[in-house]
Amino acid sequence: MKYPLFILFCFLFGMLQAQEWQENFVDAVELANKEDKPIVLVFSGSDWCAPCIRLKRSILESEDFVNYAASHYILYNADFPRKKKNQLPLEKLNSNRRLAEEYNPTGYFPLVVVMDKQESILGKTGFDRKATPKEFISLLNGFVK
Repeated sequence: MKYPLFILFCFLFGMLQAQEWQENFVDAVELANKEDKPIVLVFSGSDWCAPCIRLKRSILESEDFVNYAASHYILYNADFPRKKKNQLPLEKLNSNRRLAEEYNPTGYFPLVVVMDKQESILGKTGFDRKATPKEFISLLNGFVK
């Protein structure tokens, strides 16, 4: 009986720590309007882009970023995986392509776009491997003010 409770506890704790990455961009915009928060749109290649993977591991999954983002940003990842096993549903892939045409026409990866709730671009940045999570947060906040 102890093991199922432990597994349930781990699952629930993991959910509490998980970031709220929106499943589609329309929902992200609606939530940004509802909560009056900026949108952080991340263009990534999750299974082929080494800097994207480093950005995710060292910044986006860091405790500092996760905790701060939960109450300050609406997050959406426009991912473009290449491996067959990681392919996105066609609807999501097409949505990400439309976002790339508008916000990342040069195809730069990773690209982080900060926008207001009306979808106006406040700033863009790539990934500096020397940046700490706190420095990255400060950079994003600099676009908002």
